[in-house]
Amino acid sequence: MASPGEPSSMRWLRSQDCSKQLSEEQLESIKNNSELRPFLAIHYLPALKEGDVPPLLHCNPITCKVDNTERYTTRSKVRVCTLYTVKLSHGDFTWTVKRKYKHFQELHRDLYKHKMMLQFLPLGRFAIQRQQLENMTEEMPTLHGTERRRASSKPKYLEDYLNGLLENAFCKNYHGMLEFLAVSQLSFVKDLGLKGLEGFIQKRSGGHRIQGLNCIGHHQVCVRWSRRWLVVKDSFLLYMKRDSGVISFVLLFDPELRVNVGRSYTETQHGVCIETFTRQLVIKCNTYRQAQWWSHEIKRLSEASDFLQLHRFQSFAPPRPNTLTKWYVNGSHYFSDVADALEQAKEEIFITDWWLSPEVFLKRPATGDYWRLDTILKRKAEQGVKVCVLLYKEVELALAINSGYSKRTLMSLHPNIKVMRHPDHVASVVFLWAHHEKMVAIDQSVAFMGGLDLCFGRWDDRCYRLTDLHSPPVAYDTTDGGPETDADGTDESAAPLAEESEPVPEGELNLKNNTRYWLGKDYSNFYKKDWTQLDCPFDDHIDRSQVPRVPWRDLAAAHHGKAARDLARHFIQRWNFTKIFNKHNDDFYPYLLPKSHITAESLPFTVPGSGNASVQVLRSTDRWSVGTCECSIMNAYVDTIKNSQHYIYIENQFFISCADRKSVHNGIGDAIVERILRAHKEQKKYRVFVVVPILPGFEGDITQGGGNSIQTILHFTYRTMNRGECSILHRLKEQMQKGEWTEYISLCGLRKHDMLCQSPVTELVYVHSKALIADDRRYIIGSANINDRSMLGSRDSELAILVEDEERVPSVMNGEEYEAGPLTLALRKECFRVLLGAESDPSVVIDDPVSDEFFYAMWNSIARENAAIFEKVFRCLPSDSIRSMAALSAHVTTGGMIETDPEAAAEELKAIRGILVHFPLHFLCDEYLLPPLNSKEGIVPVEVWT
Repeated sequence: MASPGEPSSMRWLRSQDCSKQLSEEQLESIKNNSELRPFLAIHYLPALKEGDVPPLLHCNPITCKVDNTERYTTRSKVRVCTLYTVKLSHGDFTWTVKRKYKHFQELHRDLYKHKMMLQFLPLGRFAIQRQQLENMTEEMPTLHGTERRRASSKPKYLEDYLNGLLENAFCKNYHGMLEFLAVSQLSFVKDLGLKGLEGFIQKRSGGHRIQGLNCIGHHQVCVRWSRRWLVVKDSFLLYMKRDSGVISFVLLFDPELRVNVGRSYTETQHGVCIETFTRQLVIKCNTYRQAQWWSHEIKRLSEASDFLQLHRFQSFAPPRPNTLTKWYVNGSHYFSDVADALEQAKEEIFITDWWLSPEVFLKRPATGDYWRLDTILKRKAEQGVKVCVLLYKEVELALAINSGYSKRTLMSLHPNIKVMRHPDHVASVVFLWAHHEKMVAIDQSVAFMGGLDLCFGRWDDRCYRLTDLHSPPVAYDTTDGGPETDADGTDESAAPLAEESEPVPEGELNLKNNTRYWLGKDYSNFYKKDWTQLDCPFDDHIDRSQVPRVPWRDLAAAHHGKAARDLARHFIQRWNFTKIFNKHNDDFYPYLLPKSHITAESLPFTVPGSGNASVQVLRSTDRWSVGTCECSIMNAYVDTIKNSQHYIYIENQFFISCADRKSVHNGIGDAIVERILRAHKEQKKYRVFVVVPILPGFEGDITQGGGNSIQTILHFTYRTMNRGECSILHRLKEQMQKGEWTEYISLCGLRKHDMLCQSPVTELVYVHSKALIADDRRYIIGSANINDRSMLGSRDSELAILVEDEERVPSVMNGEEYEAGPLTLALRKECFRVLLGAESDPSVVIDDPVSDEFFYAMWNSIARENAAIFEKVFRCLPSDSIRSMAALSAHVTTGGMIETDPEAAAEELKAIRGILVHFPLHFLCDEYLLPPLNSKEGIVPVEVWT
């Protein structure tokens, strides 16, 4: 049912929802498939029911063997009952049911009753059924003939009887027979794993461990019993309405899974209590033995699941060896590969983002809308692919990402596209925290994740252009650049031509001769002006002829197989949790089902350029965000730092750490200090490279101090780096001689210069990455910043992966031969190559990351010289020479060399190598940077900033 306060647009979408319909051709294809039931069928269970598609596989025999009996006493007059174990096989599936003799009798009577009813139905239409049931008699052949059958022959007798029925085309597909066999439309979907136990039960309402869902209590006024069909698989169970085919609830197994039988656990006779982190589900069976059977089968099927225990770093998922994976530096190749993968989707597309822009182009420069995100999703939805999108529901007064617009835009494209937002701030009482993860999963087989939202401002390449004054769009066309891209991510081929030209939609771009990379809102400089009016995506919001853009540096990754299934399972957990929390009780938003890891190695496609490594999925989650608590990302960071042998390289949007148990709690900075001090004590060489944004990403004029938001983040960043007794450098200096700390750690940012309308300009490169590389053998990439919000788990929700190379290639470390991991080594070199300008300067050698020659003569020397040149030419901010607001005011009035001597400035800029600069550790060090208590930033809890 629709919610009372639901917008009229949503009510219209529900009324027009045809996403659960199948064409006649699709129905016939599923009906006649003799090998397997396609996974996509799980989204069309009601349609399969209405289309009379039998659950059994076409032309595939089903056989049974009654090979065991159990005798037990009851309180009935019979006193002694026999329970027959029936083993069944159908195609590649085998399973077991337990039935009494009376169940065989009831099945026979049901079939005979149907035979009698056929006598009163039209002759021609039901002639085949009459013929198939012609020899059926009223009485089932008895087990007790004139010569009493021996006990050993009874199972064989029932086996022959049942096999005889199963050879009858009508009998084996009769609904009574299917219930007897414990078969449903979900039984033979190969990607759901083994054929588990199924059957009718009574389930009790309530039991959700989600705030706001239960009223007085499960045993009080709100209790209600409902008859449902229960299905148990290897990593989840569900119950559904068998008559309609609508799935009513899905319970994913987790480490809290407990299955108990008895009144003491269920407060009902013959009850089974199934307990996980998110729900206490109580079901009621007909007999005690049936309850025991359900309990036994749930435990048996789930015991092989990877999700019944916590793994390394307390993660929900274990390391997945020999996994195809690929890293990305910058958005150009990432967006391009995501676009190609979306084109490959056949069943499902899952997307979760902090911010999503429907109109973002995934391949550039765009000469049509073929590779625009909303166009791709609409195209796939029209092909029958189910598209599920989870968006962070922002506090609109604090953020202008307009997730409501994104939801309305996507859901208006096609009924197969469903979008949910979370959290509901009032119901959840969550105002401060966000869903910060970024992930795209295709068919639960390939998944992309990292720091890149599919939104404006994220696409970039290694050129980090500050300007984009190429030819603007001039004429509309329905063609676009195709899948192949050159080295910097730009398109070289053409997409399929449209069969007919289409009229230009109102508000759309004319792209025929476009050569721009960033269109409309995509060209951004958030320091000058934050994003606004996102419902007008193609209108520029800054003057690109006057204002340089802020380049965007980010890292991401793609994964296949079991690691992709783990990421998809996380999405499914969030989706189902959100459906319950938002009280979407109808099937407009469907429950999603995780694919079994048994079939994970069968990949429908692979991302080009992937290599093999061990991959482990990590999370930051809490009860409010997913329903379960986890902080495995922080655990992995700390462990990787502590156990690193030679170096760590950190690239992150934030650097807020060093726990004081008051304002900051994560221990990543503390682990860095401890590891450096251990190396100092042992007199061993060890390096720490840290690259962060020179300024936090908030709108503000740095010539006026940047504003309260920028200054607050700077306060906590400097508190981590070098200011105060908790800071890294302060603690190192306490244990070292003067200047010794410079042998171990380097703190840097990124800056670029360019020409804008014949005038030199500079802008920082915004580091949005969330990555850690260690020893050329291991790396972490994800959405988690180094701060409490991302790391503690109880705040923002996050995703990350830990990749460990399983192969080795010859390399060098500290002047000695070294066995490095190929993927990690290539990632580190790609980062260093661009940062240090190694491609254009052969003298920059990046092979050995810890040698003195590299650390001093390359890394620190280039960072220092670049910073000095930028200071001399542009007098850019922030600067080490500006230590107070008074100095800042004086600084603004004095021009740099670019104004006093442009020719000399141009010569100076030729000496710039790469984009690396030292972080200005002393900027405004004489000022108190926390906001005034009476300001809006001062009113906000400290936890929001840390």
